[in-house]
Amino acid sequence: MTQVDWRLEGEWLKSCNCAWGCPCDFNARPTNGECKGFLGMHLGSGHFQAIKLDGLTFFVVVHFPGALHEGNGEAQPIMDERATPEQRDALFQIMSGKHSAEGTLFHIFSLIVTKMHDPVFAAITFEFNKDARTARVVVPDILESSTSPIKNPVTGLPHRIRVVMPEGFEHIEGEIASADIRSTGAITFDSKASHSTLANVIQTPEGVAA
Repeated sequence: MTQVDWRLEGEWLKSCNCAWGCPCDFNARPTNGECKGFLGMHLGSGHFQAIKLDGLTFFVVVHFPGALHEGNGEAQPIMDERATPEQRDALFQIMSGKHSAEGTLFHIFSLIVTKMHDPVFAAITFEFNKDARTARVVVPDILESSTSPIKNPVTGLPHRIRVVMPEGFEHIEGEIASADIRSTGAITFDSKASHSTLANVIQTPEGVAA
């Protein structure tokens, strides 16, 4: 691994077309046989070498024809239009996996994605409240998603559940919620009342620090 100093700290959101609980987190097959979804972060702080990444937001829309570990995935990055050319390159360097240890998020991503669509640079609306299990993502003409608490089917009250993965490569602890998704970019799909994870995450070259 090339030793490069980078760090991403912020609000993490992953939403997909699977049932609540995300089978991928349990090394199980996708609910519907294939995985379509998106994941990404709003950075409270971050850097790649001397390049500051504070305040930027990025997502990646993905499609895997089967279980993630089987690969053959496709992806389309969505990056904050406010990012400078240097910041864009820095984020692409991180996402490439070239500067990450084996078995970490971006390294794994580089192995299981075989088709990368052209990136989108756009205004990204991002709202996030982990404790309330609510989030909203809007990228005009590309992606719209809303996250809300899972409801108890009898009482209608919010149902709270967390997933804790001490050795997780995406996050350590995430709040589980329900997502409605409409993706109209290179990877198209619609999903209602499907899985969503909200977490606060620190990613480094050696993996998840928190």
